[in-house]
Amino acid sequence: MSGYNSVFNPSQPEPSVPINGGGLSENKKFSYGFSSLRGKRASMEDFHDTKISKVDGIIVGLFGVFDGHGGSRAAVYVKQNLFKNLLEHPQFVTDTKVAIAIALSTDHKPNRSDERQRIEKAGGVVMWSGTWRVGGVLAVSRAFGDRLLKKYVVAEPEIQDQLITSDVEFLVLASDGLWDVVSNQDAVTMVQNVQDAQEAAKRLTDEAYKKGSADNITCVVIRFHHNF
Repeated sequence: MSGYNSVFNPSQPEPSVPINGGGLSENKKFSYGFSSLRGKRASMEDFHDTKISKVDGIIVGLFGVFDGHGGSRAAVYVKQNLFKNLLEHPQFVTDTKVAIAIALSTDHKPNRSDERQRIEKAGGVVMWSGTWRVGGVLAVSRAFGDRLLKKYVVAEPEIQDQLITSDVEFLVLASDGLWDVVSNQDAVTMVQNVQDAQEAAKRLTDEAYKKGSADNITCVVIRFHHNF
């Protein structure tokens, strides 16, 4: 049950038309929807993946948005390999009956004090070039790819275990094309009463495009169903 992704041709006449889709877990405990569009960019560097699998008899959902920069090769590679490698890792599932691991929402920017300290300790520099950048080049401090800066730009994620209790209704994953123009609170307000996860994702990408987002826009919404 993987999400469909497409690399758009720059000459495509309708960049504002999103690719939409979604699904429901076998035990009906969660549903998901995605929406992705090239937007105003000449090429598509956003990718996403949605996968529902069984691990030791337990249903596990994996969802990701992979925002490429300087090309799409690293994002494509992560889409093709990350979930497969996670599922094959012997320590992937610890106690999925009560918790789910999700990425922290804190942006990995090179001017973040702890990130800057890590970069400079490794011999790198953080300098201003329109925004704060590693070596004056890269505006993120953690990423897949970026081989020439890999000594400073690590791929190690920050993660946390988040207990999915009855007051957790949904989760929104999105690329910068959404978050650059839509705040966390606005995103929640827009979709909190939209029960269809696919429709919720589409509304968010449409809103980001209407607000003038200049980037590719990709969004995945996961809605939890506590009555099952």
